[in-house]
Amino acid sequence: MDTDRTVSSDDEIDYSVKPDFYDSNLDDRDEVWVHKRRKDVTTDAVLSCPACLNMVCIDCQRHEKYVTQYRAMFVFNCKIKEIEVKHAENAKPEELLWPVCCAVCDTKLGVFDQDEVYHFFDVLPSN
Repeated sequence: MDTDRTVSSDDEIDYSVKPDFYDSNLDDRDEVWVHKRRKDVTTDAVLSCPACLNMVCIDCQRHEKYVTQYRAMFVFNCKIKEIEVKHAENAKPEELLWPVCCAVCDTKLGVFDQDEVYHFFDVLPSN
């Protein structure tokens, strides 16, 4: 037997067995999940984190003037950094904003205001 011969890892893989992480029904279940939550909601976009592509909002309104900005009241996969208080430019001192980050990868997505509205400006919109 030739001991110097390199064996490819492909020779060790049994392609007849589907991997544990593969789920042929996942797309169908994801579609049911989205329809269940969206119901008859009309939205300007579905928003995702630009870094990890996790969905963060399925019901938002696009800003009239700044077309790459969105606002929403109901989000998921987001966390508010309550210890990092910000003040908006040209705003009253009592108008506070808190940074909002992706709960999965911690990428900054926007801010959360005192009226409990999320303002997204670093997100990936899709239909």
